[in-house]
Amino acid sequence: MADVKVVALAGGVGGAKLAEGLQQLLGSGLAVVGNVGDDFELWGLTICPDLDTLMYTLAGVANPQTGWGVAGDTFAALEMLARYGEETWFRLGDRDLATHVLRTAWLRQGLRLTEVTARLADALGVQARLLPVTDAPVRTRVITDEGELNFQDYFVRRRWQPVVREVRFAGAEQARPTPEVLEALEAADAVVICPSNPFVSVEPILAVGDVRARLRHLGKPVVAVTPIVAGEAVKGPTAKLFREFGEEPSALAVARRYADFVTAFVLDERDAHLAPAVEALGVRVAVTDTLMRSAEDRRRVARAALQATQTEVV
Repeated sequence: MADVKVVALAGGVGGAKLAEGLQQLLGSGLAVVGNVGDDFELWGLTICPDLDTLMYTLAGVANPQTGWGVAGDTFAALEMLARYGEETWFRLGDRDLATHVLRTAWLRQGLRLTEVTARLADALGVQARLLPVTDAPVRTRVITDEGELNFQDYFVRRRWQPVVREVRFAGAEQARPTPEVLEALEAADAVVICPSNPFVSVEPILAVGDVRARLRHLGKPVVAVTPIVAGEAVKGPTAKLFREFGEEPSALAVARRYADFVTAFVLDERDAHLAPAVEALGVRVAVTDTLMRSAEDRRRVARAALQATQTEVV
């Protein structure tokens, strides 16, 4: 597949797993567009959790137990910060800390986030191109029954327990996708929406400038892989968010959110009975086991997603 070019939109652990499977099949033919809505500043450092989860996973150094952070990391710096009286609810390992120190230094030198991300990913041996959707600041704000929260306060500090009323993406309308993202979309044979949380991982990407409209008019296959299996999220608060927004969580509910721009949708085999309802949206359906417990699983789901494009990408 050396000449095949695919763009994947991803954020979080589930998205990173499929992105890694796609990288196994496509190598440098893959461009992964990452969410920046959960970026924030801590102790003066610029932290990019979704980009880092993608980068560590694609580099083969992610913590296999959590899916985020660096395998075998230590927490000496965090322990010292705690001795100084700092709150340490956001778990930054020592190796992980090096990433944030360098990112912050390079950004202060005037490099774009895209350039910084490329430097870091290249140093870790990532084959795919890892692209922030925008270099501009976009911040996910979660409106809850306890007030408005920064995304990391909601997701990590509060462990996504507050009831969500609305999710907003501050700066998204003014932001623009980077030239690298636009070039990757233009050159792509197909686009894959990874099984990331639709509300807080995929939507912040789609909300940047005209990204959603570009996908709608791309004229190329766009396939999404469900993050919901048998009515529950594989990981994280996706199902909980659907319920809080008054909708029954299901793969069909995810397909409805993407129906204006996807041409195909990959259902889990446990939800095969939903295929006619998804097809009624005008979306072609593929069915497979979407759970990714091993490297072979990741390749298998990636292959199914590429086959669902019905192009010559596989």
